[in-house]
Amino acid sequence: MHFSEQFITVIILATLIGSYLIDKFADFLNLGSLNQPLPKEFNDHYNTQKYTDSQDYLKTNTKFGFITSSIDLSIILLFWFSGGFQYIDTFVRSFNFGSISSGLFFTGILLFLRLILSLPFSIYSTFVIEEKFGFNKTTPKLFIIDLVKSILLSAVLGGILMSLILGFFEFGGQFAWIMCWIASAAFLLVVQYIVPTWIMPLFNKFTPLEEGPLKETILNYAKSIDFKLANIFVMDGSKRSSKSNAFFAGFGKNKRIVLFDTLIKEQTIEELVSILAHEMGHYKKKHILKRMGLGIVQMGVIFYLISIFISYENLFHAFFMKEVSIYAGLIFFGMLYSPIDFFISILLQISSRKDEYEADRFAAKTTKDNRALINALKKLSAHNLSNLTPHPFYVFLNYSHPPVLERINTLRHL
Repeated sequence: MHFSEQFITVIILATLIGSYLIDKFADFLNLGSLNQPLPKEFNDHYNTQKYTDSQDYLKTNTKFGFITSSIDLSIILLFWFSGGFQYIDTFVRSFNFGSISSGLFFTGILLFLRLILSLPFSIYSTFVIEEKFGFNKTTPKLFIIDLVKSILLSAVLGGILMSLILGFFEFGGQFAWIMCWIASAAFLLVVQYIVPTWIMPLFNKFTPLEEGPLKETILNYAKSIDFKLANIFVMDGSKRSSKSNAFFAGFGKNKRIVLFDTLIKEQTIEELVSILAHEMGHYKKKHILKRMGLGIVQMGVIFYLISIFISYENLFHAFFMKEVSIYAGLIFFGMLYSPIDFFISILLQISSRKDEYEADRFAAKTTKDNRALINALKKLSAHNLSNLTPHPFYVFLNYSHPPVLERINTLRHL
């Protein structure tokens, strides 16, 4: 197998520019779909102003996304063709660190540069766009604290995993990719296990749901479907945003059902139970295990391909690198793999939307009340200013959940 550096360059360039153009075309179609009138289904939850706000919210975020993605692509291309990777590699090698330390240093510099470039956009999104539409509750102090915690957490966890991968590829020989696969899968499982009790509390306060009709109704429902549930937690999501949500995290004895405090304020007991029934449905239908299993299989394929290309000289020449290294090879392979990743992500989105329908059906049938989930979805959509009329092509590319109107129509026919 032989690929010239010119061929590799064309493939990566075509992917970067092609995916950008496809995304912008999808955005254009999505904006065009806003011309539709308010669906009659939502007449009881949207007035003219609320519907206008939801459309303006989408327009604002789409335009902002166009600016950020255009600048991001321009910087990547400028950095690549100006020899930025070689410049950083020369700087890193001047310290004469070992291969693993050099790899962590090289990767750390790239991630730091990306953070610095993305930070102004993150600030604008939080304190201008989200503020304008009444969602932002984050203070500048909290924003900085979150940023520092995220950097430290990523440095620790990412550093551990990256060190293992670099070490295995450096010294593991022909079975290095298998070692990386096993280590990464184990790391993923451990992190998933500790997320509810160790990681999420670093950012939010989780309070056990107080005794009362809501907790009693939820526990009775969980018992009716044989779902072992020790605790339901309320998360102080309102300290960052007024948006509301609920989610399922962890597995085994560490699994948690979490309600945003903003969600509890907006929904009735029956609606909250239907939302949690949907989340429990994911667990009962083994969607979480399926997604984790698919992720681990994909991880194995990626590491096998990395073992083929990680020291491929023409890949390095395509990025104007003078010396071959494991750490740079990981970065470059990620860019070379992006065409495959683009199509895999579409397949995963299709699978995810199918799972959402199945979880909806589970919730409706086990609660024997499809109206509660329908009303809950309407309230969530109105509260979060969701797009009620997304274009099918945009949904195909980007949606992990089916459009809310399609979910409601499906629920009505159960």
